[in-house]
Amino acid sequence: MKRTVLKVLMLAAMAAAVIACGRKPQEKGAGSQLEAAVDTRVHPVMVIEAAQRDVKQQGVYSATVEPYAVNNIAPQTAGRIQKIRAEVGDYVHKGQIVAEMDRLQLDQARLQLINDSTEFERLKKLYASGGIAKSDLDAVELGYKVRRSTVENLETNTILRSPISGYITARNYDKGDLFAMAQPLFVVQQVIPVKLKVGISESEYSKVKKGDKVQIVSEALAGRTFEGRVNRIYPTVDALTHTFIAEVIVNNSDRALRPGMYTKVTVTFGVNRNVVIPDQAVVKQEGSGQRFVYLVNPDSTVAFTPVKPGRHMGNEYEILEGIPVGATVVVKGTSGLREGSKVEVIAE
Repeated sequence: MKRTVLKVLMLAAMAAAVIACGRKPQEKGAGSQLEAAVDTRVHPVMVIEAAQRDVKQQGVYSATVEPYAVNNIAPQTAGRIQKIRAEVGDYVHKGQIVAEMDRLQLDQARLQLINDSTEFERLKKLYASGGIAKSDLDAVELGYKVRRSTVENLETNTILRSPISGYITARNYDKGDLFAMAQPLFVVQQVIPVKLKVGISESEYSKVKKGDKVQIVSEALAGRTFEGRVNRIYPTVDALTHTFIAEVIVNNSDRALRPGMYTKVTVTFGVNRNVVIPDQAVVKQEGSGQRFVYLVNPDSTVAFTPVKPGRHMGNEYEILEGIPVGATVVVKGTSGLREGSKVEVIAE
């Protein structure tokens, strides 16, 4: 009896094993069919043909507007301030009177100059008639020229004029104050033109030339773009920042740009001819900075191809390496694609 039961159990186990073995190939076959279905799926995509075009090589840098020139207006000696003729914020022209100091010395010197001039003219006539020696006339003439120079110097330091056209940005004294030479009476800044000192990467040093045009945009003047030119290139490179200074001059004829304004300066280093494609065609690989595109093969499969992007211009990428001219690039429908996927090109 026990032997009979044992035989039955053994037969049951063998039958179960046979059934199990029969099922595995069937399940594997179903999986292979599913995988084959995925591999053969045709993906609808939109494509473009890779073509070259000229691409401006540009860099954008930050810079602060500076006055073209700054002048401190002050007399050479201490004295009482008689009149103030300009205020902070006033735009003054070259030669315009901005203040007057005490005139006592100037008035006295002018009277003496008149006397010296009269005496000099009298002695010239006397010398012409042989009444005095040439040495006497020369001595009087020398004194007259010294007096005239003294008057000119007193005029410059009594009637103060702006040496440049620009805005008064500081006034440190009031009418009636005694000017003590501690600080200038006025500070005037020239704003036609203005200049910007732009720090550019040392890798571009050989590409920037005097006279190159640049574009300037200020956040304070939204919507306006100014054109400037490189006026000077500093001969050294900063060892810490690895940048060099390019001085840019902007005409600023309407005085819109003011010293201290923050700007963005776009510098063009030349033009390269490279492939340009829509940025939506470029796929970034997760976990790395590598970029790829899908190129369509002649058999309607795709190749997952690494590329080296250059400049990003709006919604386009310049491609430096990876896409040959004339290649078919997938621009829409990249989701779900992989190496070797079948595609069908559809019209947009």
